[in-house]
Amino acid sequence: MLVRRCILFIGLCATVVRSQFPRECVTVRGLQSGECCPSLRGDLGDICGSNTGRGQCVQVNADGWPHGPQYPHDGLDDREQWPLAFFNRTCQCNGNFSGYNCGRCKHGYGGVNCERLLVAVRRNIMELSEDEKRRFVNALDRAKRTVQPDYVIASRRYPEIFGPDGNTPQFENISIYNFFVWSHYYSVSKTFLGAGQQSFGGVDFSHEGPGFLTWHRYHLLQLERDMQDMLQDLSFGLPYWNFAIGGNNCDICTDDLLGARSNFVANTLSPNSVFSRWRILCESIEDYDTLGTICNSTEGGPIQRNPGGNVARPMVQRLPEPQDVSACLEVGQFDTPPFYSTSSESFRNTVEGYSTPSGNYDPLVRSLHNLAHLFLNGTGGQTHVSPNDPIFVLLHTFTDAIFDEWLRRHNPDVTAYPLENAPIGHNRQYNMVPFWPPVTNVEMFVTSDNLGYSYEVQWPGRPYTMTEITAIAIVAVLVLVAIIFAATTCAVRARSYSHGRNEARQPLLAEHYRRYSEDHERIQEKTQSVV
Repeated sequence: MLVRRCILFIGLCATVVRSQFPRECVTVRGLQSGECCPSLRGDLGDICGSNTGRGQCVQVNADGWPHGPQYPHDGLDDREQWPLAFFNRTCQCNGNFSGYNCGRCKHGYGGVNCERLLVAVRRNIMELSEDEKRRFVNALDRAKRTVQPDYVIASRRYPEIFGPDGNTPQFENISIYNFFVWSHYYSVSKTFLGAGQQSFGGVDFSHEGPGFLTWHRYHLLQLERDMQDMLQDLSFGLPYWNFAIGGNNCDICTDDLLGARSNFVANTLSPNSVFSRWRILCESIEDYDTLGTICNSTEGGPIQRNPGGNVARPMVQRLPEPQDVSACLEVGQFDTPPFYSTSSESFRNTVEGYSTPSGNYDPLVRSLHNLAHLFLNGTGGQTHVSPNDPIFVLLHTFTDAIFDEWLRRHNPDVTAYPLENAPIGHNRQYNMVPFWPPVTNVEMFVTSDNLGYSYEVQWPGRPYTMTEITAIAIVAVLVLVAIIFAATTCAVRARSYSHGRNEARQPLLAEHYRRYSEDHERIQEKTQSVV
């Protein structure tokens, strides 16, 4: 394994990356060599599209900075220094080319030479037309049934990857949507310490650290690109669910969207929803932990969901409020030591939901992203299986939209993302598990327009601070005093002017009465002009 340590940096900004490995690479020879540099279009001499200048085969660079103390079992997990346990050479693509063989374009580009700019717009699902809603639901269902055309998943850890006979690599085909589910499971699964030992659960390559936002950002990009390919529509964008609406009603839990509640079987979906027929992946978590196996493509039971129905935890019976998003966006630092779920004054920990919306860490609090998951009260509330509920997609696109808005408002430079001492998998230069070709956390630390998509979102107004409220009150009082003073001054001047005119006409009483209306009109006109 030591020969699989990298020495060369790879610039793969915004590359098209999928999780696990290309079908072409998982042969005995490919795994033994540690090289995954396929030829472009089947031409054996055109490795990584080198003949046309698309790319070249290079050594993988894995993060060498120290990680935090949360993971004490270095050397026992295939995901350490990802992906060196499996491969140490990959394609490095030039310009706007991308993909495992440099045969694709980076996100945001299209055309034969990847020179045409593309932007997929992500919109609020509640604002889509009925036809657009129907097309999205049908596309998700199709992705659940369509085999991922290029990638396969490992069904065993690396020590058993060659199979019982040493000559049968343990990889399986999987559908596009289940590939999305499996990738998330693999990133959160426990570290197997050996037969008879309890697996270590204090490891998570996609949550409770700075990489939470960057990892899920790429996770969504992976699904979006796979669905674009499936639909042959590069303009397709994943919609989002604005979960910060308060109350205990799941507005997208209807049969024309993500599925209503069943009237027949508790905690399941209505048979009128296409998602009632979905079966979940990676639910046998105890078997994986005790046997050292990995979730495969086998499906199990139906999606479970009972929004707001967790009577044992009243705190999670309501959705986040609009002002929670406003407060979260005001938190100024991206992350703070120890860069974990206990961080305070950390935007990442706040939007993830381990802090109050204003950024103060509180072990009893679950807010924003976490609260939305727990509100679903079922499959969507369990980390290792949550993507099986398609609401996961829309929940995380909105979480990503909040992240994107924070990046735009605060414009942080790359140093805002910790280089070292974050939990394993979360350092700035760590290759996110299990994406391939390798892509680092920091490559996703950019605004969405650099990645080929954008959001249409109306953000709630920012709540005023007490200092601002006090200042506004003082200004209002001063303005009111000024208005009263001006009005009083004008009234006094008008009265004085009227009195002088009347005294000048005093000797002719009859004439005075005869001309009063005329004088009054003239005085009124003068008074109005003065005011």
